[in-house]
Amino acid sequence: MLTKTRKTKETDITISLDMNGSGKSNIHTGVGFLDHMLESFSKHSLIDLNISCKGDIHIDDHHSVEDIGIVLGCLVGESLYPIKEMERFGSANIVMDEACVSCDLDLSNRPFLVYDLSVSGKVGNFDTELVEEFFRAFVLNARISTHIVELRGKNKHHIIEASFKSLAVAIRRATTKNMRIGIPSTKDVL
Repeated sequence: MLTKTRKTKETDITISLDMNGSGKSNIHTGVGFLDHMLESFSKHSLIDLNISCKGDIHIDDHHSVEDIGIVLGCLVGESLYPIKEMERFGSANIVMDEACVSCDLDLSNRPFLVYDLSVSGKVGNFDTELVEEFFRAFVLNARISTHIVELRGKNKHHIIEASFKSLAVAIRRATTKNMRIGIPSTKDVL
């Protein structure tokens, strides 16, 4: 299990991660909706996660959400690169009732995010604009090229949860072992 800590004036975060886990999690961020999303992410990616965050949520949830994305992304990147004997590409369409969200990704060591979810306002006390902040921080630090696109949906909770689950399943598929492929790039390095 890899562990990383990040302490700033705004947050104190410790995350432990096992990419080859079974989807167990122990998550306490102080942001209830984010806990729920990260538990779903852990379960469906089969990544074991322990996350502890003490953040300035008396101001708002922004710093906690973004900084957790940074630390989690760093750990995923450390676990992945250099890539060899892995599928590299992953995709998933995840349905939650009326919502369907697609995630397509490339473990390219070159970060890029296409984010196309039509969520605004709040889910409970959670500002939905923070979903994009989380994904951007995660993708940039994990160095993954990622497209998260809403195919349909109306319920914000369903759309957001489907986006976290689609990322999880796409990562699980992209990290599937493939001994025949060696380094999955014509450049011979990722």
